[in-house]
Amino acid sequence: MVVLDIKAFVPSKDYDISKAFYRDLGFSVEYVTDDLALCENGECTFFLQRFYQPELANNFMLQICVDNIEDAFQRCNNSEHKTKISEIQQESWGKVFYVWGPGDELLHMTELNGIR
Repeated sequence: MVVLDIKAFVPSKDYDISKAFYRDLGFSVEYVTDDLALCENGECTFFLQRFYQPELANNFMLQICVDNIEDAFQRCNNSEHKTKISEIQQESWGKVFYVWGPGDELLHMTELNGIR
């Protein structure tokens, strides 16, 4: 078996607000069905779904690797649809901050050392 791609299905508590949140973060949000949208930024894509189960959403995490953590922080911090955001932290492997989306999903926004 050769894996060609993997896409996560991100839950949303309020589908329209979640679509706006990901647009705020710089993703294009394209219609797939009435209950599914494809979110894309560069070569990276995931599905946003009109589905919410608290146990899933409260344990759902994505790591999003970016080329500039300060720009990503500013964009995320400016979104009116985020529910919470941490400060940027320096780690041995790079920099990270955490932002919680409107569906309670947790995004690990990461700039890895040497990747810019």
